[in-house]
Amino acid sequence: MENLNVTLVQFDIVWEKKIENLKKLDLLLSKNIKETDLIILPEMFTTGFSMRPERLAESMSGSTIQWMKKVAEEFNAVVCGSLVIEENTNYFNRMIWMRPDGSYSHYDKKHLFSLVAEQNHYTAGNSQTTVSLKGWNCSLQICYDLRFPVWCRNNNHYDLQIFVANWPDRRIDAWKTLLKARAIENQTYIAAVNRVGYDGNQIYHSGYSSLISPDGEIVWNAADSEDVSTIELNKEHLVSYRDKFRFLNDKDKFTIHE
Repeated sequence: MENLNVTLVQFDIVWEKKIENLKKLDLLLSKNIKETDLIILPEMFTTGFSMRPERLAESMSGSTIQWMKKVAEEFNAVVCGSLVIEENTNYFNRMIWMRPDGSYSHYDKKHLFSLVAEQNHYTAGNSQTTVSLKGWNCSLQICYDLRFPVWCRNNNHYDLQIFVANWPDRRIDAWKTLLKARAIENQTYIAAVNRVGYDGNQIYHSGYSSLISPDGEIVWNAADSEDVSTIELNKEHLVSYRDKFRFLNDKDKFTIHE
């Protein structure tokens, strides 16, 4: 493992306006990033958390995927975030992990948000995704997945867990509390990126994107405004903390059944 530079991009997503959001991101990234290994964008970063996938969905060769390839190559960094994807007549809230060479992995959101009937518009994923970057194993998760510790459990498979979200301000205390809990119980760094501003349903989002260390310390967070920050994750801190406190060795063993 090498130290890892992670850039968290918290911004006010323009409701259901893909081109405007990509132009906005181009400006934010060009102004604020000099060197990084990983750029993390919010959930549904081109549209906001919309329940109209039939109007907004793209294919895996669509314009946003092409944009992610361009940005990954330009910054020589992985770019990740979720967007609305149509595949085999199904719609997915899909998180893309785009590498600088144009190859990619993806994760389809497992837990669909029943309070707004997300399950009536999107198809749930049924598998976890762990990817590697500079020797770090990274677990990909989307928003509502945060509330389900069994799904998020670290079975010695990952060193960094990434959450992308459109988590509303009205439940922001749960966001902050659960992020710290996931870091502590899994002895992992947490990188969590939320949006800010009002969405198309006039729901306010205060952000609180965060970088949290394996012992639960908040290394960085930002609230109520757009922010692009790059933080270095320290491999020695992670390794020494896990070596000193071997809590994961005593974890309960279980199997997830679909």
